[in-house]
Amino acid sequence: MGADGSRDARRVAFRVLAACTRGQRLDRALDTRAGALSPRDRHWVHALAYGVARLRGRLDYTIALHARRGPERLDAAVLDLLRMGAYQLHYMEGVPAYAAVSSTVELARAAGAGRAAGLINAVLRASARAGSPADAFPSRETDPEGHLTHWHSHPGWLVRRWLARWRATATEALLRHDNGVPGLFFRPVGIEPEPALERLRAAGLTATAAGLGSGCLRLAAGTDPARVLGAVPGVIQDPGAALVARYAEPPPGALVADLCAAPGGKALVLSERAGYVLAADLSPPRLKLLTGSALRLGARVGAVVADAGAAPVRRADLVLVDAPCSGTGTLARRPDVRWRLTETDPARMAGVQSRLLAGASRAVSVGGLLVYSTCTLEPEENVDVVEGFLSRHPEFRREAPEDMDPEVMDDRGHLCVLPQSTGFDGTFAARMRRVR
Repeated sequence: MGADGSRDARRVAFRVLAACTRGQRLDRALDTRAGALSPRDRHWVHALAYGVARLRGRLDYTIALHARRGPERLDAAVLDLLRMGAYQLHYMEGVPAYAAVSSTVELARAAGAGRAAGLINAVLRASARAGSPADAFPSRETDPEGHLTHWHSHPGWLVRRWLARWRATATEALLRHDNGVPGLFFRPVGIEPEPALERLRAAGLTATAAGLGSGCLRLAAGTDPARVLGAVPGVIQDPGAALVARYAEPPPGALVADLCAAPGGKALVLSERAGYVLAADLSPPRLKLLTGSALRLGARVGAVVADAGAAPVRRADLVLVDAPCSGTGTLARRPDVRWRLTETDPARMAGVQSRLLAGASRAVSVGGLLVYSTCTLEPEENVDVVEGFLSRHPEFRREAPEDMDPEVMDDRGHLCVLPQSTGFDGTFAARMRRVR
């Protein structure tokens, strides 16, 4: 995968991974540290950093096979260096084995970890000789949980949670999806998909329909998003997110309040049918991205800094609460999230979500719609939040829109997009109408 990286690229990659180990989001760590690199080196750093995040569990198991101390007993910087070196050895075809080893040892000395240079050299050389074969890991047949946890690089608690809901084959399909490079998708705004495809082709860009009623186009790998946005009005958006706007389906000319809106993709898609969209969020920098996109598209969208639990509007025809969540449906796009989550996070997030949903519901007009959505796969944050809300708010009734593809709907009328069956980001949404 890619050519060998420069010395500067390796140093930046190490800083990115170290920041991520300290708790910073991977995308932000990359944005703040890789900006001065050449496009080639920036691409290389992205491939390495995201690859290490995706396969961290597999890399740690590989390292443990050759280190006298387990990964949990190694200094954080040394472990980051070993992960970098092991990933280059086994998963970056353009990097010769000698370069992966020697450059990592050199980087250790430059980073102040010179005392561990011998350990790093020995572990990486042993790993280079042995390779990283699947048969060195727990067996799928005799230890399916261990196999899924270590070979497919996910926390054990998350694997156990998913195995309790799905068969091992479906769980493995989900883990494979999470460890792949996610697709790049485009949602045209103000233009139908077929004319948008024609305009993209005229601009020399390759795309195909994503399907399942999402209205999205799948862009060819390596496509420059800026060229797409310059050729056709729209937003870069995963079909899972686009399906939330389709599921919400505001009446033509409606007043819509999107109360957890930034960075704004759903608000911009909703503006196609709405008379006006009020987009609220607690993050001024992220709202700035939204207002810039709205100006570019000429969308009827206004932004305000506000908490969804205290809606900045008295009455709206449609209120969307795209709630903060554990994000387990987006682990392909945000691979570092799996290592920051804890077993108690879904229940903790459910408390936040319930508060936001209850507060937002007060802004829904009689006869209007309340749509609750997340990008998590966890029932506590999805179905359980909705059931709890409906039990406390008899003025709302659950309903399902017409003409949604059955593959993305559950038996209660919820939007339920599963990555392992669709290839899209995982998404959930419930649609509720205020009847009095």
